[in-house]
Amino acid sequence: MADNIKLLAAGLLIAAGIAGFYLLADMPTVVRVLSVLAGLAAATGAAWFTEPGQRFFVFSRESVVEARKVVWPTRKETLQMTGVVILFAVVMALFLWIVDGSLTWLVQLLMGRSE
Repeated sequence: MADNIKLLAAGLLIAAGIAGFYLLADMPTVVRVLSVLAGLAAATGAAWFTEPGQRFFVFSRESVVEARKVVWPTRKETLQMTGVVILFAVVMALFLWIVDGSLTWLVQLLMGRSE
């Protein structure tokens, strides 16, 4: 029950930060954005002390560790795969254009509207 209250407080802190953005309409944009960031920071602090919040932060740390294990493609591999995808998209577009034109011509021929 205490975790639910803390999470509700975190949600209210986010809402307060967003409300501050609109209530401070006559202030410079920097102040308004800082209001939202302060609400998010306070909400993060409140969520930190909940059990679901702790699980989320552990999950986040583990995700960063796993992302470091990924073997990212080289620039050459990325460009080659991008070229293959673009070529496939162009070939598929041409194929569909030909099929569409053929079907349009066939339907017009069957309806007696051919020119």
